[in-house]
Amino acid sequence: MAEKHFASKRFAEKSQRALIYAILTIISIVWLFPFVYLVFQSFIKTPSSSQFIPSSGNWTFDNYKNLASTTSPFFNWWLNNFIIAFFTAAIQTVLVLMTAYALSRLRFTGRQALMKLILILGMFPGFLGMLVIYFVLKLLGLNTSVFSLILVYTASSAMSYYIAKGFFDTIPKSLDEAVLIDGGSKNTVFWQIILPLSKPIIIYTILVSFTGPWGDFMFGNFIRIAGGLQAKQYTVAVGLQMLASNEIRGTGATDYGTFCAGAVLVSIPITALFFWLQRYYVEGIAGGAVKG
Repeated sequence: MAEKHFASKRFAEKSQRALIYAILTIISIVWLFPFVYLVFQSFIKTPSSSQFIPSSGNWTFDNYKNLASTTSPFFNWWLNNFIIAFFTAAIQTVLVLMTAYALSRLRFTGRQALMKLILILGMFPGFLGMLVIYFVLKLLGLNTSVFSLILVYTASSAMSYYIAKGFFDTIPKSLDEAVLIDGGSKNTVFWQIILPLSKPIIIYTILVSFTGPWGDFMFGNFIRIAGGLQAKQYTVAVGLQMLASNEIRGTGATDYGTFCAGAVLVSIPITALFFWLQRYYVEGIAGGAVKG
């Protein structure tokens, strides 16, 4: 009886595991389908919603050649996007980690109220303040530069402290006390003790801070319209949208193939970066700097 019970239990566990794998496989296919479709469409001479895989005589690299041509501003967009995302990630990572450390380790009047206020403010979508943001940029004389988006993206960086604070909370406070007893300061604790133990959350914060500006369309398009930017000043998301509608060339026809090729090229760097740093990304979300 015991052997039969054990065998039935193992069979149930295997069945449950197989079901979970099947569900995850289906979800993966659903998530990957749009990207695979995009890749195939970028190689089709005449993209069509009725054709998923290019036929034998319909393959072409012309869409990628169009992006690499001297008349195409695509690489200007890519460079603009990289500069904005790079500096946003650098500034935002520092601000997030410092805010998280302060709220995790320091105790001061109004700390809980401040955390609740930040939580409430974070519930409001950012586009509600776009008009106000634009007028602020106009007062500062920054409304005609796409690089003003760096200021927009980093202005509320401290509000994203939650995950980093949860990670810092797992680091024993006895380490802080030992440094302070030895004559160290709070700065010493943060820079020489906390940060070396926090590589996963640092990587996670960098990834999140970089991917946000990299794929943002709303604020970039708002600056384009309100600031009257030239074509070479666009970000990639804005430029590709204009390219898809062919407003760049002014013909009024849809250049869907070139749009797909541009989308593929834009996705490659961020995908490679994510897979390279995936281990730290998962550890950053899971939390826990000191194991055992």
